Amino acid sequence: MANTGMAALAIAELREFAGFTPCEQRYIKRSLDVGLGRQDAFKLWARDASESASIRAQYVAYQELRNLRGTLPAEDGFDSLTTMGLLIRLTAFDLAQEKLSGFSAFRFLYERLLGAEVRPWLPSAFCAAAALPQIRPERRKRLLQSISEAAATAPAWSTRAPQFYPEWVEKEAA
Repeated sequence: MANTGMAALAIAELREFAGFTPCEQRYIKRSLDVGLGRQDAFKLWARDASESASIRAQYVAYQELRNLRGTLPAEDGFDSLTTMGLLIRLTAFDLAQEKLSGFSAFRFLYERLLGAEVRPWLPSAFCAAAALPQIRPERRKRLLQSISEAAATAPAWSTRAPQFYPEWVEKEAA
């Protein structure tokens, strides 16, 4: 019975990922390679000098992931909210890349980068980063409109770990 539930969750996650734009899918896979140290992102993802520079900046920014993992504040206290500054800065970096068009793709990526325990903090980090002046006004508006009221005001969050981690798939020669 438990395997059926896990399989259903993985299929739901796969469907969600399939609903993202190709640009979002590419960025999520690349970001997971950088953030989780799975592959050499330069070899797989850099198509030109601009992408190489973007990947280099992402490696630098994602060094903060080590500091964030396992140090998220408790939901009922304000004493360790300084950690939120790191999460907002990292979120702002990703949103400024203009590859993630809304909250769903952002949430999908960060659940995998930081684990299920980050879920309660994602709406706050997303809204704070999306509202920063570094984000172009028209993009800021689209980003902030992408978060549903249900996501912004959820009374509880699942603690179930993500099952599906998208990866680079080598194309076969025809």
